[in-house]
Amino acid sequence: MSDLDPSLPWLDALKWDAAGMIPAIAQDEASGRVVMFAWMNRESLQESLRCGYAVYWSRSRQRLWRKGEESGHVQKLKSVRADCDGDVLLLAVEQVGGIACHTGRESCFFLELQGDHWVPVDPVLKDPKDIYAK
Repeated sequence: MSDLDPSLPWLDALKWDAAGMIPAIAQDEASGRVVMFAWMNRESLQESLRCGYAVYWSRSRQRLWRKGEESGHVQKLKSVRADCDGDVLLLAVEQVGGIACHTGRESCFFLELQGDHWVPVDPVLKDPKDIYAK
């Protein structure tokens, strides 16, 4: 049986960590590929649902981070699911521009363990200098 009680108010039903965060996995709705991982807090989750685009909590910036705010590679939110324990979110997204990673790749999960080395196995689709040129 699930530990997530659907009768509770939806935000309170989730298990937030001590810092008020919950892990969020973004998965391309069309391909099923996991494109990134980030953290959300209550405000970012509510804002994502309000605006229809993925909004995360940036631990490095210490503020809400609208995915694609600098690159234009936004994530249109298609659905939000919680795991059975209510401690991880899965976001189905449409990855606009086909690039989720700041390195210019489709997915942040482009490193594969080969023997005792991490090897980049996905191509750079666009040079980050061209993505973040201001």
